[in-house]
Amino acid sequence: MDISRRDVLRLSLAGGGTALGALIGSGVNLAPMVAQAQSLRIKDAKVTPSVCPFCAVGCATLVHTVDGKIVNIEGDSRSPHNEGTLCPKGAATFQLHINPNRPTQVLHRAPGAAEWDIWDLNRAMDRVAELIKKDRDETFIEKLQNGKIVNATTALFSLGGATLDIEWNHIHQKLLRGLGIIAMENQARI
Repeated sequence: MDISRRDVLRLSLAGGGTALGALIGSGVNLAPMVAQAQSLRIKDAKVTPSVCPFCAVGCATLVHTVDGKIVNIEGDSRSPHNEGTLCPKGAATFQLHINPNRPTQVLHRAPGAAEWDIWDLNRAMDRVAELIKKDRDETFIEKLQNGKIVNATTALFSLGGATLDIEWNHIHQKLLRGLGIIAMENQARI
């Protein structure tokens, strides 16, 4: 009997002791079973199109939920950007949502304090607005020394996220420009 290296590899996989190894070694195609297992996992899930939040590419995702809980997030094959693929950060989006250590409340630590306080969202938003106004008022430049009108502040910066759509970015830009903020970045969606 003539045995090739490939035959030795197949026999060693089959003799490895696992049923899966034996199936693969004998040439059984497991793709249909894998596809069926995937479909059963998300069979009764509601599918919601979304966008990966991690960079400016804006890869399309499909979020599967059952009873309002996320059970799976995967790339959307209909997207011309990612054609159903996700980078490692995008593929980890599901873990971000189900992580029990993910903060779900506004935490504030006062200057010099050792402990975090839980703040109401409205209180936190009011504090952010108060600090923006304070910094803008303290650093606002109406005119340069040569008399040129600039109406700007360089003390504030804004970074928009990748999931912001063009409409929100337009409003965001108008607000920031109205405040005189010139340092802003919106990750390619403007």
